[in-house]
Parts: sequence; C-alpha cells; structure tokens
Amino acid sequence: MRRGRPKQLVQLTDQQREELLRWTRRHTTGQALAMRARIILACAEGDDDIKVAERVGIYRSTVGK
Repeated sequence: MRRGRPKQLVQLTDQQREELLRWTRRHTTGQALAMRARIILACAEGDDDIKVAERVGIYRSTVGK
C-alpha cells in the first residue's frame, strides 16, 4: 500500500523545457534556481522522488517540496 500524497504528473511544453535547460546551463543562474530546474526536468521524465533525488544528488524530502 502506498503512503503519502499521490504524485502529480509534471508536463512541460517545449518552451518550458528549453527555459529550464537554459537555467541549468547558464553560469549566472543562482544555485538554488538551477537545482529546482534540474528537479523539475527530472520529474517531468516520470521518475519517482527517490530516483530524482539520487539522480540530482539531494534528499528525497527536497524533491517532495
């Protein structure tokens, strides 16, 4: 039995995906914004919080926020 809130699907348009990718690559982007962009991109690929956390190198609770 699953616990917690049900996961909502993250769907991005091509324009949104490109903007997030730009934020992750730009040198002037703040670290927090770049991390959020990486999290959103990984979630949009359909991974669960645990896989996203491992992939990005952060805690699962951070992904859940």
